Amino acid sequence: MKNNQEETLSKNKELTLKDKVIVITGAASGIGKASSELLASKGAKVVLVDFQQNAGQETLKGILDKGGEGIFIQADVSKSEDVQNYLDQTIQAFGKIDVLFNNAGILQTFSRFADIEEDHFENIINVNLKGVFLGMKYALKIMDDQGYGNIINTASTTGIRAEHSLAAYTASKHGVIGLTKAAALDYVRRGIRVNAICPGGVATAITAGVPQQLQETGYMPEEFPNMRIGRYAEPHELAEFVAFLSSDSSSYMTGSILLADGGLTL
Repeated sequence: MKNNQEETLSKNKELTLKDKVIVITGAASGIGKASSELLASKGAKVVLVDFQQNAGQETLKGILDKGGEGIFIQADVSKSEDVQNYLDQTIQAFGKIDVLFNNAGILQTFSRFADIEEDHFENIINVNLKGVFLGMKYALKIMDDQGYGNIINTASTTGIRAEHSLAAYTASKHGVIGLTKAAALDYVRRGIRVNAICPGGVATAITAGVPQQLQETGYMPEEFPNMRIGRYAEPHELAEFVAFLSSDSSSYMTGSILLADGGLTL
């Protein structure tokens, strides 16, 4: 009897993403791409959202070629009309939104606080923070009407501590954590969960130039040349984290700020 129960539980866990409709922003590369591919492989219907049309279409093609189901929508996540459009298209295509993975983001050019250009600061805030706010704002209306929903936001270790020469990025990611907690509290009795992940160093195109940029600023934090775990995370490792939060296995989690940083913040 015990073995049969264990087999049933195992099968149920394997099917927890089946037919879930999951929207992923920043889906054309890095964590977003890896997550899109993994979620689709687990049975989710994925909606890939990215500003990069060619890369997004290529990611979608790879998913469809492997038998997955999904669509691609080009969008600038910092624009309200684009955000409403990708959510409207999701509803038109699939009739619901189970999960929104707010992952789109850009990295600040490394510079001391007083040297940050105002337009660069605004761009970082618009994409990294306003983009998350808009995605949550309009998705929460849909999820509230549905009576359920699940939002996952990509924050960063810079959301819980400052990082040298990254004041704008640090501010944006602190803001993401604040929005996550505020929304989780507002909707805690509405059947909607909101959580955030905080990656440390991840091996993506966006971070490939980080060591050189740091050297150019004249400052190299000790953890960059020698990560505490000995390496950067691979995008697929973060994707597994996203899959867990997207599943019913994380049903009792909301307002959680989850580190996946290889010991970076120890």
